[in-house]
Amino acid sequence: MIHSEESVAAELDRVRQRPAAESAPPVLAVFTVDVAEGSSEAYVQRVRHVLSAALHLACTAEFDDEDLPVDEFPDWFTTLSARDGEAPQHVAVHGRTAYTDRSGGSPWSLQNWIYRFEPDEDSRGWEFWDAVPVGPAQVRVWVDSWGESFFGSLELLWLLYTAGAARIEGPEVHRAVTWASEVGGR
Repeated sequence: MIHSEESVAAELDRVRQRPAAESAPPVLAVFTVDVAEGSSEAYVQRVRHVLSAALHLACTAEFDDEDLPVDEFPDWFTTLSARDGEAPQHVAVHGRTAYTDRSGGSPWSLQNWIYRFEPDEDSRGWEFWDAVPVGPAQVRVWVDSWGESFFGSLELLWLLYTAGAARIEGPEVHRAVTWASEVGGR
């Protein structure tokens, strides 16, 4: 997926405020998340906080070979993403293990994870659309994948697991009216 400065800015707007139903593309991909502990609303806030920091950097920072500032990221995420870091929240540590079990890969370093949000980086095959609590311990995370059911999303899975997911299903592609019906009464 090709990202532009404008599309990243629009993505940041969607992280900060739910988009209007009529602005949705025809189809969206969705990940269904079972939250390990705490409320689904608190989980959504953790995901939005990290994405807001990453997308803000994508809109304002010069991506080069130097480390990018991490002041806007929550402590639990920066600690977890440090080499051999132990997160202050148990759900984040559990999420790191769940991520490596699902992906077969290693935990992400914070700088490598942030660099996936560089507008010129094309390996991130999604743009955040919305995160909707659909039960006391379940959230649906909607992304624009340009209608693709298979796309690069390991950095998203890292965030979703470390924010406190016990289990993640998807992605599945649905017509955007499905998302709109979930948020219609909100």
